[in-house]
Amino acid sequence: MAGVSKGAAGEAIAARFLRDKKYTILAANYRCRFGEVDIIAADKAYIVFVEVKTRRADALFSPREAVTEAKQRRIVQTASLYMSRYPSVLQPRFDVIEVVTDVNDPMHVLELNHIAGAYEAGDLRASF
Repeated sequence: MAGVSKGAAGEAIAARFLRDKKYTILAANYRCRFGEVDIIAADKAYIVFVEVKTRRADALFSPREAVTEAKQRRIVQTASLYMSRYPSVLQPRFDVIEVVTDVNDPMHVLELNHIAGAYEAGDLRASF
């Protein structure tokens, strides 16, 4: 599929997955001075900050391994700023969605893993 980056394809697939699971997408590719969150979504209990990692089936490492501690810190800082701008009564949660695609077709998903609560934010809630 010419013109579609692996990352953009994975994010579109993840957003569709979340909508199918009855999440409301609040923002996509939310950027601020701290970094970016791929998808911000909500259900009845949580506001979810989602990092989407897409890898081809022949990748050496799993997608979740790319969400390093440094990346997690940047996402938590970005989420904190988002929550200060857009207050919510929902509990924040940090998820990772892994998308594994066919080697030759980034829109052909071989595996999708939604890791709810993939990491903790520490005292993030206390800052609101």
